[in-house]
Amino acid sequence: MEQKIKRRGLLAGLGVAAAAIVAVKVTASPQKNINDVATASEPEGDGYRLTEHVKKYYRTTTI
Repeated sequence: MEQKIKRRGLLAGLGVAAAAIVAVKVTASPQKNINDVATASEPEGDGYRLTEHVKKYYRTTTI
């Protein structure tokens, strides 16, 4: 029974360590300004745009 408790403690510790690593990586990543990215890559207007992402989606929906 004591071995199960040790194993659970180890797994819980690994989970906490993994969560801490993810939190550090997320907060340390450089933040992009959303307005700069949107205005630089998209043409003006609110119309439909056939982008590579949309084309890929359409390819995945075909039977």
